[in-house]
Parts: sequence; structure tokens; C-alpha cells
Amino acid sequence: MPPVTTPSKVEPKLSRPVQVAEAIKSWVVEEGLRPGDRLPGEVEMIARFSMSKGTIREAMRILEAQGLIKTRTGPGGGSFVHEVSRERAKALLGNYFYFKDLTIGDIYQLRLALEPELVAGLAGHLPETVLAELEANTAQYSHPARTLDEERRQHVASLRFHAILAAQSDNPLLSFVIDFMVNMLSDLTVHRELYAPPNAELWARGRDYQVRLVMALREGDGGAARAIMKAHMETAWALMRGQEMEMQRRFISE
Repeated sequence: MPPVTTPSKVEPKLSRPVQVAEAIKSWVVEEGLRPGDRLPGEVEMIARFSMSKGTIREAMRILEAQGLIKTRTGPGGGSFVHEVSRERAKALLGNYFYFKDLTIGDIYQLRLALEPELVAGLAGHLPETVLAELEANTAQYSHPARTLDEERRQHVASLRFHAILAAQSDNPLLSFVIDFMVNMLSDLTVHRELYAPPNAELWARGRDYQVRLVMALREGDGGAARAIMKAHMETAWALMRGQEMEMQRRFISE
């Protein structure tokens, strides 16, 4: 009997407008075009890519939906290279994870790997304005929440502390990934009501870690900053896992 072979996975063929959209992106890079630069008109695009008017128009609509070009009408109008904003990029990536049923553990596993290294590199390099911003942020949750609504706001504010740090990285990929995780965790916390019931230990220990972290960053102690953030992530992971389990119990009982 001849051996049974498993057919190789066939990649889906891209439609012609998608292929043209990819070709236009490559051409923009090759030409060194920057955000705000005007793209050639429709007639020139048809000639350049040897495609029909309908295909070019659909390719341009795809690029506009991706946020990579902006079309303006009227005098001085046309199609222009557009830089995708961080907020739009986070929203688009969030759509990918919408049906992935992410858990607290999925997010904290990555936070634990990245955030200690982030702060170790930032120690001694943050201007006083940023350190003051971090301190002002922690002041928003200087006391335990008195209501459930205040608990929710404090959770969101405490996560903003990490977004402020992420914005200081000179590595745009690291900055974006951490900011995206913080955004996802904030959305999960609110959507799944992980701030209920109020958790005084989570508030107290989390704020203490953040206060000590600002001190280490100001003193330029990268080793201490790394250790504090690592402990912060491990503690928050364990306590938030408890909040997640409580949410699941509420769901089952209801």
C-alpha cells in the first residue's frame, strides 16, 4: 500500500484588489513617501499598476479602511499617505482578539515578561515631569474606594499608570504592545466587572508597588525597578485571578 500523504495547506488566493493594495503599499515604501504626501491620481495609478479603474478604486478603498491613506475632496483634494494612529491600531488589533476569550492569565503572562524590563531601562532616564505625572496618577487612588463605581475608576486609573510608563519607551514596538495590553486589561476589567467585589488587598499592594517604583525610577536604580515591577505583576496576577474566579461564580449563580 502506498504511503498516505497529507495534502499541504493551500494559502487562500488574494483577490485582485487586495493584491493591488499590497502593491501600492510596497510602492509607497520604495518611493519613500511619508504621511501627508500625495498619491498619484487615478489615471496614473491605472497606468502604473496596469489595472482597471474598478480594481484601483477598490484597492484604494481597502487602504483607506486600513487607515493607510486619507482621501480629501474639493480643491487640493486627492489621496494622501496617512499614518495609522495608535488608538486606531489598538482598536483594529482588539477586533482580532474580540472572540478569543482572553483570560487574565493570558495578559499577565506577557506583562510579566515585558514590563519589568521596560522599567529597568527607564530608571534614571525619566524627566521630572513624567515622574510627577506618575505620582499624580497614584494620587487618584490614595484611599480605598468607598463605592463600587469608585472602585471601577480606581482600577482604570491604576492601569493608566502603566500606560504612562509604556509611552516613555524609545522602542515603539515595546511601547505599543504594553499599551495595548493595558488597554485590553482595562476593557476586560470593566466589561467583566472584575473590580467587584472591592479588593482592599489589591488596592493596597498595587499602590505600594507603584509608589516604590517611582522612587526607584527617580533614583536610577534599574535593578530595584525591575524587581518591584516583577513582584507587582506576580501579585496583581494572583489577585486578579481571584477576581476573575469570583466573576465566574457570580455568572454561574445568576
